[in-house]
Amino acid sequence: MPIYEFRCPQCSVFEETHAMASVPDTVSCPNCNSPSRRRISAPRLSIAGSAAFKLVDSPKRSAHAPEVVSSLPAPGRRKVQAYTANPLHKKLPRP
Repeated sequence: MPIYEFRCPQCSVFEETHAMASVPDTVSCPNCNSPSRRRISAPRLSIAGSAAFKLVDSPKRSAHAPEVVSSLPAPGRRKVQAYTANPLHKKLPRP
């Protein structure tokens, strides 16, 4: 569920979690109980940087959409699989 920011006119800004379908325009302030309006704020698309997010997302993506191979490898040369320490890779099916 998304986190919404609300601004109390007497206290400060606070956050609450609501479903997108039922988010209210005003809520009561947890400190002074006065009506607080919802603020427009920037979305939090990712808590990690883009490189870290790609690393976290890659096992999920490869499970549903593996990379497509366009040609066969050269005969006689076999690519050795690199060892990974990611515990999520143990859950992937083995050939």
